[in-house]
Amino acid sequence: MSDHPEKNDDLRQNEIWRDKLTPEQYHVCREKGTERAFTGEYWQTTTPGQYLCRCCGEPLFESETKFDAGCGWPSFYQPLAEEAITEERDTSHGMIRTEVTCSKCGCHLGHVFPDGPAPTGLRYCINSASVKLDPADERAS
Repeated sequence: MSDHPEKNDDLRQNEIWRDKLTPEQYHVCREKGTERAFTGEYWQTTTPGQYLCRCCGEPLFESETKFDAGCGWPSFYQPLAEEAITEERDTSHGMIRTEVTCSKCGCHLGHVFPDGPAPTGLRYCINSASVKLDPADERAS
């Protein structure tokens, strides 16, 4: 047992996520990985509904804000609620970007760029592995 209980909690959390997620989902969500462009489950999806955090189920994006950015990842022009996501400066890979994570559980979602459509001019470029679509017809039943 470590003298640092917060470290043990982190390890326990990682074990929980490893059991709940596929290896790719774990890499993207918990290790800040990125799925290959044009390969994710939702990059071409047009099904109405809400996109939830893959890890904790928090509602993050509405399908009405999804658009085809041509980049190979699901793209949205705004989150469901501003407080649903957290933005942080990301200087990895020799670039300066803004990473977006789930505010509730810290799941890495992707990045936000200032090249999206009106009304926000933003493009939330999100990994399919980080979200799960809750179709509108299933929520209505």
